[in-house]
Amino acid sequence: MSASDFSRRRFLGAASAAGLGAAALTACGGSDSGSGKDSSGRTVIEWWNIQTTEPSKTIWPERAKAFEAKNPDVRIKLVTLENDAYKSKMTALTSSGKLPDIYHTWGGGVLQQQIDAGLVEDLTTSMEPMAGTLVPASVKAYQFDSKTYAMPFDIGAVGFWYNKALFKKAGISAPPTTWDDYLDTVKKLKSAGVTPIALAGKEKWPGMYFWSYLSMRIAGVDGMQKAADAKDFTGDDFVKAGEHLKELVALKPFQKGFLGAAYSTPNGEAATMGNGKAAMELMGQWAPVVQADAGKGIGKDLGFFSFPSVAGGKGQLTDVFGGGGGYAVRKGAPKAAVDFLKFFMTAESDRILVSKANMIPVVKDAASALTDPNLTAVSDMLGKSTGFQLYLDQAYPPAVGQEVNDSVAALIAGSKSPEQVARSVTQVAKSQ
Repeated sequence: MSASDFSRRRFLGAASAAGLGAAALTACGGSDSGSGKDSSGRTVIEWWNIQTTEPSKTIWPERAKAFEAKNPDVRIKLVTLENDAYKSKMTALTSSGKLPDIYHTWGGGVLQQQIDAGLVEDLTTSMEPMAGTLVPASVKAYQFDSKTYAMPFDIGAVGFWYNKALFKKAGISAPPTTWDDYLDTVKKLKSAGVTPIALAGKEKWPGMYFWSYLSMRIAGVDGMQKAADAKDFTGDDFVKAGEHLKELVALKPFQKGFLGAAYSTPNGEAATMGNGKAAMELMGQWAPVVQADAGKGIGKDLGFFSFPSVAGGKGQLTDVFGGGGGYAVRKGAPKAAVDFLKFFMTAESDRILVSKANMIPVVKDAASALTDPNLTAVSDMLGKSTGFQLYLDQAYPPAVGQEVNDSVAALIAGSKSPEQVARSVTQVAKSQ
């Protein structure tokens, strides 16, 4: 499992599922999706998920039982797989054209391929009555050609986590809102003897966030989509993104030894931030938990702000980069599969996911159940978002996402130019 997958799947939770994959694959074995009738005549809906750790591991079966209690003619059969095992099995099932009745999706390129193959149910009409109840950003990754193909249950986003005490030490009264101000903030922190940014250079994906956000701020969300559709990232906007990142790197803002640093190890990025040894970290909503786990955590000194805008850019400060999780339904699945998803994502059900499973609400009326101030900050940013860009390694084919990671890491290390990054990503995109 890549480091980015590792952290995104609910606060490093997938790690405790090591060894589950093989057993789960053996258990589900067949590829007939399990739909049909059981010995009691109930309609069986097979639901594939990746909730392998607590509290979600307990909450998901509870939600299934609650639905069964209201619908005694239906049985929800859970198949729970660890992340990598799930991806492997789903790749095989997609190739065979036989998907589970309900299955986990991150949207983006993989879901698009399944839709193009005619394997996914169009949920647009089914979701129409509840469309206005959902946080708009939570649905974006599952919408293609104005149609919706999955129901969201989780959403998250990347932004800057910062140490208020270190900002105060450097005489910085408020987080920066423009890129120029951000560079000035970095300079002030260095002048005060503070390491500005913690970065896991060894794992590549954390550095990718900088280039991705800069590309968004300069090209805009629409520009990102046009580049993906054309398989061409050589335009000026993407070269400028690399140039701005190169400006930052030239200030030497990262901790000593960052090129060899991992993300969640005792001496890695999260620990550097969590132990108060760096002022900022560009990371997703899982960051506070990992900071406290890998280091000590900085408690009330921890703050959050959006990635700054770039002068002359087409993107807005309120455009957000992130991702989440949703559930799609196979084409031709029993009606009960869609009925279950409607039940699973009512405001009442989402409040349970928010309060007990540490999810960020996707249903607007479930926001009252969110009490964690750090998650609230991310939720507020998502609620006000004007545009949403899915993680590039999910939005684009896997090889393209990996090339972004590799090329941006090379730029940060000084071995690739902004133009070379744009050309390399384009070359791989055109080869897909």
